[in-house]
Amino acid sequence: MAPPPSLLFVLHLPDVTRTLVASLLGRLPYTAIGLLMILRVREMGGSYAEGGLVVASFSLALAVGSPFVGRLVDRRGQSRVLVLCAAAASLPLAAMALVPDATPIAALAALAALSGLLHPPLSGCMRALWSTLVPDDDARHAAFALEASALEVTFVVGPVVLAGGLAVATSPGVGLVACALLLVGGTVAFATTPSSRRWRPAPRAGDRSIAGALASPALVVLLVGVTFMGASFGAIELAVTAFAEEEGSRGLAGPLLGAWAVGSLLGGLVAARSGASSRPARRVLALLVATAAADAVLMAAPSPWTLALALVLAGCFIAPAFATLYGMVPDLARAGTLTESYTWLTTGISIGVAAGSALSGALVATGSSRSGLAVAAGLVALGALSLAGGRRRLGWGASVAAAA
Repeated sequence: MAPPPSLLFVLHLPDVTRTLVASLLGRLPYTAIGLLMILRVREMGGSYAEGGLVVASFSLALAVGSPFVGRLVDRRGQSRVLVLCAAAASLPLAAMALVPDATPIAALAALAALSGLLHPPLSGCMRALWSTLVPDDDARHAAFALEASALEVTFVVGPVVLAGGLAVATSPGVGLVACALLLVGGTVAFATTPSSRRWRPAPRAGDRSIAGALASPALVVLLVGVTFMGASFGAIELAVTAFAEEEGSRGLAGPLLGAWAVGSLLGGLVAARSGASSRPARRVLALLVATAAADAVLMAAPSPWTLALALVLAGCFIAPAFATLYGMVPDLARAGTLTESYTWLTTGISIGVAAGSALSGALVATGSSRSGLAVAAGLVALGALSLAGGRRRLGWGASVAAAA
């Protein structure tokens, strides 16, 4: 049996590097927009609560709008829809940077919601392209793992450069304008790649359902699973922030969450060399069980150093899980709904993050950060149970393609 393809092999395939880099550039603003919105509200004299309201408006609109924009991509193709969405989504961001300080919070929330609603679904479009860019199963698994690892880098670089660097050196408004420019520039760079311009939606299933991609029962199973995963992410982010405050230094939260991202990055690089599984549903379930166990270890960490090490371990299973899970989608999605299917998973993660943050926050407020870490482990375990419950839909005893 030949060894799995290397990352260099994947990167040297035609149009792969250019397309992936462009997609990451266009997705970079997303990693800092929420923090920049809060900083902009504070700069205008608003409270953190008002800043949170503005960010919530953006996130909720993004979660609601993404599947419908994804459905439009599946019907009209990528390039034109992406460029129009990027232009439309960037204008409210620039407007938030330019409005006077007396602007009502409701107006800022409306601008944020408009930007979120029209945000181009670059993640879903990039994942839809992997099937054409990388035809070999093992190489495609490596590509999904590479993308998952690269995304962890953007979640470290984006807030540091756009919020911690540019916004501090100039103003949050300048940071928002930079996000708008990066969003348009990255999206145009992606949409003009040969692979994106050539991509054409597959013929839709004969029985066009109003449910669209959600008419696939297997996709619904995945959606429930990733929603629980997203909830665990939100719980950990809030609990780690609370832990840092309990230790007397809020500044510890950034490095601790960075350690978590490093773990996922390393796990993704290892997963890229593992090759595609002939039983991906079993692999995803095993990785979620391992994640739940690793998250449970977080509760026992007595110091910031030990928590950082535990977070590296907990992060190691995240990118491999999503690399495998995203690789299952082309075989499980209904014909003509591939991009929409990926955007529904993104929506599930976003909704989960919001719910997990709220649940963890309530528990931390009445207990300690360890309560939030405990609920994170429980949420991943529920995600694993949901996948186990839908194992027949996911092809538990056969390859995904055979099950579909």
